[in-house]
Amino acid sequence: MNIETGLKEAMTVDGAIGVALVDRDSGMSLGSVGGGKHLDMEVAAAGETEVVRAKLRSLASLGSDDAIEDILITLARQYHVIRPLKSSDSEQGLFLYLVLDRSKSNLAMARHSLKRIESELAL
Repeated sequence: MNIETGLKEAMTVDGAIGVALVDRDSGMSLGSVGGGKHLDMEVAAAGETEVVRAKLRSLASLGSDDAIEDILITLARQYHVIRPLKSSDSEQGLFLYLVLDRSKSNLAMARHSLKRIESELAL
């Protein structure tokens, strides 16, 4: 599936508020859907880039050869799920960033959906 279709598919996840495909190196969003008045997906995606970079630096400093499956940030009313794309080569460094309304979402199902979208995404 292409990027636009993948992002629209992610927005069908129960409780989805917004989603973006983000370039880890630049912090730029390659596409986003949703967000709204209280959530600028472009700004949020750029901020989450720092979270991904920090975790990668931490793994490197520990000498770990493990890979990030996803990163979960739990807020009082939202879940923020960051999923680095394993289907992309390391030069691309892309990740999916999904924001969910906690009261309307099933975190396990959302993670499962992101994994499926990742596997079907053609870049």
